[in-house]
Amino acid sequence: MQVIILGSGSPLPDPVRAGPSTLIRTTAGDLLFDCGRGVLMRAAAAGSGAGMFRALLLTHLHSDHISDLNDIFTTRWVLSFAPNPLPVFGPDGTAALLRDTEKMLEPDIGYRLAHHGDLTWRPDAIVTEVDQGVVFEDGTVKVTAAPTDHAPVRPTVGFRIDEGGRSVVISGDTVPCAGLDELCADADVLVHTVVRRDLIEQIGLPRLTDVLDYHSSVPDAAQTAARNGVRALVLTHLVPAPIPGTEHEWLDQAKEHFQDEVVLATDLLTLDVNADLF
Repeated sequence: MQVIILGSGSPLPDPVRAGPSTLIRTTAGDLLFDCGRGVLMRAAAAGSGAGMFRALLLTHLHSDHISDLNDIFTTRWVLSFAPNPLPVFGPDGTAALLRDTEKMLEPDIGYRLAHHGDLTWRPDAIVTEVDQGVVFEDGTVKVTAAPTDHAPVRPTVGFRIDEGGRSVVISGDTVPCAGLDELCADADVLVHTVVRRDLIEQIGLPRLTDVLDYHSSVPDAAQTAARNGVRALVLTHLVPAPIPGTEHEWLDQAKEHFQDEVVLATDLLTLDVNADLF
């Protein structure tokens, strides 16, 4: 099993960090978690693409985590040579999101159906709304969901992927909570979204300081990892994006609370969970 960070960025556009997205490469296929801006460009660099996603799993419906949904939906359709519905798993509201996405794309769908004689079917998705428990199984691969806390955004979920005795947790946006602890128990890797509380408070803009009450800080994420026996912590969705040369500050804050491996995500960072890398 591999963890590939497709996008390590946030709602703030960044020239080197795509929007939040993580690809988990398994024997069942490529599982995509969230789909922020630029995800298909990063997926192409990782040797994947819209037609190869075994499933798309959404932690929540904030715009920065779903901004490229329409690109995946359209590209999977137009580059397939037979109907290839996109399996989508996400919290309550995901089915409506897919219906609205299709409606928004209706002019484009009409253009392509009229132009391509061999394209005789519409784009489609198979949506499963999830809250807790096993949501996906294929061979030795199992994905489990649990509720997280990103209020007032409700509902939100995190995911745990298990395969061959190894495990990866995708936190999504959340503050520390019981659901995330449940997913993280003895996990090999925790991919956790984080913000720098100290920097945001220094900036002091209300629109930015507002994010502090529903995101985990770097120490929060490190404490979650330590409390649950996680082997390695990957910090992603970095707000504000690290200024080059300051990356050690993020790692130092985490290591005050978590003594095992800490990695600061960059786009296309790849970790082989089956190897003894941590």
